[in-house]
Amino acid sequence: MAYAIISLGGKQYRVQEGQRLVVDRLAHDEGKTFHPDVLFVGGDGKADFAPKGTTVTAKVVGATLGEKIRIGKYKRRTGYRRHTGHRAKLTQIEITAIGVKTASRPAAKPATEKPAAKPKPAAKPATSRAAAAKPKAEKPAAAKPKPAAPKPKPAARPKAQAETKDEAE
Repeated sequence: MAYAIISLGGKQYRVQEGQRLVVDRLAHDEGKTFHPDVLFVGGDGKADFAPKGTTVTAKVVGATLGEKIRIGKYKRRTGYRRHTGHRAKLTQIEITAIGVKTASRPAAKPATEKPAAKPKPAAKPATSRAAAAKPKAEKPAAAKPKPAAPKPKPAARPKAQAETKDEAE
């Protein structure tokens, strides 16, 4: 009996024709078929790693929810208790065919002949920008402005204590 190893959602599954399995939620609608990545095909004394042209066909049966997982956190003597839960979103699929060779696409035939394209004019030889740029005439250097004179410091105020001593005498 032929079997295959496929990859779905970062996980690997060993499947056979007619088998139903529950995998992580897929972005396919119910009743649609899709082709997961095939990693290995074996059975009947033959084995093929990474087969080219071999596909596995799977059909989406429906969407379900996994079992509820309860998570509790507790720290003694502090009154700390937290409870959360989780239900995984899953998809149920059925393997309908294994090992079907994909038909190669026939070469596309032109419906009508295209008119001959106009010949393009000969390209000009490429030149660097530096060689193409014209040298600029030198201008006399402008006079640099003189730096501003430093601001004068404000006059020092006499200390209040000195004034009071003078007045006391």
